[in-house]
Amino acid sequence: MADLTLYQIDRVPEGLLDIKARDLHTLLPGPTLLHLPGREARPLFVSVLLHGNEVTGLQAVQRLLRKYRAAPLPRSLSVFFGNVAAAAAGMRRLDGQPDYNRVWPGTDHPDCPEVRLMRQVWEIMRRRRVFASVDVHNNTGRNPHYACVNRLARPFLNLAALFGHLVVYFLRPRGVQSLAFAELCPAVTLECGKPGVERGAAHAADFIDTCLHLRQVPDKPIGRGAIDLFHTVAQVRIPDHIRFSFHDESADLVLRGDLDHLNFTELPPGVAWGEVHTERMPVQVVDEEGREVTGRYFAVESGRLVQRQRVMPSMLTLDERVIRQDCLCYLMERLDETDP
Repeated sequence: MADLTLYQIDRVPEGLLDIKARDLHTLLPGPTLLHLPGREARPLFVSVLLHGNEVTGLQAVQRLLRKYRAAPLPRSLSVFFGNVAAAAAGMRRLDGQPDYNRVWPGTDHPDCPEVRLMRQVWEIMRRRRVFASVDVHNNTGRNPHYACVNRLARPFLNLAALFGHLVVYFLRPRGVQSLAFAELCPAVTLECGKPGVERGAAHAADFIDTCLHLRQVPDKPIGRGAIDLFHTVAQVRIPDHIRFSFHDESADLVLRGDLDHLNFTELPPGVAWGEVHTERMPVQVVDEEGREVTGRYFAVESGRLVQRQRVMPSMLTLDERVIRQDCLCYLMERLDETDP
């Protein structure tokens, strides 16, 4: 398979500031890295549309660039527009594509054009001595805005705290953008709620603007109460051989219709997630070491899928396609937020 082409440009294309994500392919023929100079030379890196249906990152960048249309940027800015083809279809990723946020350096994914392209982007930003990294995402379920980090170091936590009080620390899945850039600079992932909501775009744009004005990322201690810090301890997937649904009563697993209301709620043992119509365990849970730990977290009791211990889920969604392409959810535990 031929390599993907990384397009590099050094000016804002005509029409970029107002174009919809679905039409972006008419301006950018594929994954594109835009580099704009600013008063501070070391660039802030921002990645958007790693998932083509998560449009808030593009909208945030557009708001920011409109603000500085007639003024110099406080700091150089490099923006990576990721899965332009999936954005044209309004999908997370196209059939046959890998997930653009699972193929960055450090990935477990086999070598492919997307793996090589993300390595190229990473190498370019390493040579540019990237100042900090921001990856902007959306959720399809009901989730609050929160920031994610992959290191419990002061600069990472302080950067995340600039977005809000909810901070999630995770080490899996491998191959995500923030985990790769954590080798180069303080890096965060922003989860900005559902796509197409103005508040999400405004929140992300304000955060990026704040980062552009930083002379350095704060390295001060994180005081008690400054953030609510959670650790993602496991990922919950539904195996391919399990038929699941929110509506079809004949499915192997019929999930409760309000499942996404459980996000960021500390749930006691015994909470039922759905009805089970198969003798096989309908979910698989893998911890951050890659170990299968399903029995630690779930059991089937009286025909129901029941959690066995206190957990806090995130990223639960009612979108069945997203669940198949990614996972059912992540399970989190609260961490002490005091300075590590």
